Amino acid sequence: MSSVLEQVLAANAAYAESFGARTALARAPARGFAILTCMDARMDPAAFAGLRDGDANVLRNAGGRASDDVIRSLLISYKLLGSSEWFVVHHTECGLESTTNESLRGLFASAEDPGSGAAAGIDWLPIASQTGSVVDDVRRIRNHPLVPAGIAIYGFIYDVHTGRLIEVPEAMTVGAAT
Repeated sequence: MSSVLEQVLAANAAYAESFGARTALARAPARGFAILTCMDARMDPAAFAGLRDGDANVLRNAGGRASDDVIRSLLISYKLLGSSEWFVVHHTECGLESTTNESLRGLFASAEDPGSGAAAGIDWLPIASQTGSVVDDVRRIRNHPLVPAGIAIYGFIYDVHTGRLIEVPEAMTVGAAT
């Protein structure tokens, strides 16, 4: 067994011992919102958004991008769980800022990677401009035919050096509820 696996299982055992009142948490987010953000380990959405267990639906992927699957999850958060506000939070120094679809595809195009040809068909959603990508993702969500006009969609960039959320004004305009 790996040391990481052992550490995770030990931490989980301690967590389960004190699980207590968490069994009574509702399935719906108590504060009625969802956050889409990056999987970057430097980001802790619970900390930067002041969340407790059960407060919000938190969706994470590489870059915090509005992929089809994320939009599916946001729609479920709205329709089945009652969220009415959504945050799109990218961050400074994102690894996807320094790459392209072509370079990422090239990383997988080696003889050592089985199935490397499959990488050619993936849009890796690289980030050419941090603010531009936030605006693009908010716009993509806003323009989806199943997203109600009354859902507020906010766009921010998280600064990994200060912990602050920086508003992206154009994204806030694009995402405004009507």
